[in-house]
Amino acid sequence: MKNSHERNDEHQKKRDNAELKNSFSFSRDSLGRLVLYYEGREYSDVKSIRIFPISDPEHWVSICDADGNEVICIEDLTQLPDQVHHLLLEELGVREFLPIIKKIVAISSRFEPSEWQIETDRGETCFVLNDEDDIHRLSTYRILIIDAHRIRYLIPDMRRLDSASRRVLAHYI
Repeated sequence: MKNSHERNDEHQKKRDNAELKNSFSFSRDSLGRLVLYYEGREYSDVKSIRIFPISDPEHWVSICDADGNEVICIEDLTQLPDQVHHLLLEELGVREFLPIIKKIVAISSRFEPSEWQIETDRGETCFVLNDEDDIHRLSTYRILIIDAHRIRYLIPDMRRLDSASRRVLAHYI
């Protein structure tokens, strides 16, 4: 059971979130750049940056002005109005590049460096894995792989891979 202090804190947080989500909006200018309207000011060519892009992508997004200074920090994207949420996700998608691995087709060798042929949400590709230390377990089933060019690939849930892909991955994790 929550005491009155905890209930007051929750109420204040909900009120702060409601005030925040009603105090700003976005649009695009004639060049397609994101424009933020906040506290009576207009900020052109703002950048959205996830603070925790892999471990908590739906929370904590910083909106920075053209000079890189933070203007606003959004705690929870799911609490935003649909139009704002959609525009912000669209902008984040353009900025971020994190292919999702759907299938491991083949690996050239069990020894590093090895070439991996994979299917991702963006199509088929291949990359070189320099070292098995470049495969990181983020949680029980979530895996991040960093290739020789430092491009990151995500497996959000290795249980959803086909059995052959899971067997190959099991060697490394």
